[in-house]
Amino acid sequence: MALIDVENLSVTFTRRAANGAPSDIEVLQDLNFGINASELLVIVGPSGAGKTTFLRVVQGLLTPTRGRVSIDGSQVEGPRKDCGFVFQNFGLLPWRSVQENVEFGLEIRGVSAQKRAATAAGYIDMVGLKGFEQHHPHELSGGMQQRVGLARALAIDPRVMLMDEPFAALDAQTREAMQAELLRIQNREKKTMIFVTHSIEEAVYLADRVVVFTQRPSRILEIVDIPLPHPRWEDPEEFRARPEFVRLRLHIAKLLKGAYA
Repeated sequence: MALIDVENLSVTFTRRAANGAPSDIEVLQDLNFGINASELLVIVGPSGAGKTTFLRVVQGLLTPTRGRVSIDGSQVEGPRKDCGFVFQNFGLLPWRSVQENVEFGLEIRGVSAQKRAATAAGYIDMVGLKGFEQHHPHELSGGMQQRVGLARALAIDPRVMLMDEPFAALDAQTREAMQAELLRIQNREKKTMIFVTHSIEEAVYLADRVVVFTQRPSRILEIVDIPLPHPRWEDPEEFRARPEFVRLRLHIAKLLKGAYA
């Protein structure tokens, strides 16, 4: 049984034209699929296809027009405390140190100062930032800031990690390093992750499965299994050169080309 069930999910936004007349824009249309526990599922699709909208529905920040999303059999009906979110723009609080940023979600939940300090310290160490606890975001590189974002999301021990193009703003070398780091964290933590990206190569490298969205109104064009072995982070260059990796990347590229047609 899937941990997350998406059933007949549709989302329509109503806009008002300059003359005040309402206009409906259907973003997601009749999505049906499941996401397994500990799966790293990647979503790709054209710009404006509703990928971020889908994440917002899973987190309970947006109510679908039709259909439902359920987590462990419970319908999502409002903001969920068991979902962690990692943003593209890092989303750190600039006036708080690394330690304080990672503690933030625990603080909101009323965790004692001693426990949240110990928990945050463990995740800061996990993402390779031990020694930077008292630094502030402006003192960190982009990759280091995104590591703080990962640690903050993991610190609340979420059942589901939602990741909205978290590495898109990074340079190529840092992005590859963060991809490998994410796979190491996933291997250790066994979280259920939904990861949105525009990079086909990133999708194939990270995913257990890739969901390909069509243009808006988005439907599922295909769900592509990625049966490549783990661990994948030990020699990323060699891994990306494998014939099966190349075949899967080309297959998804052709699907996306058709999605724009």
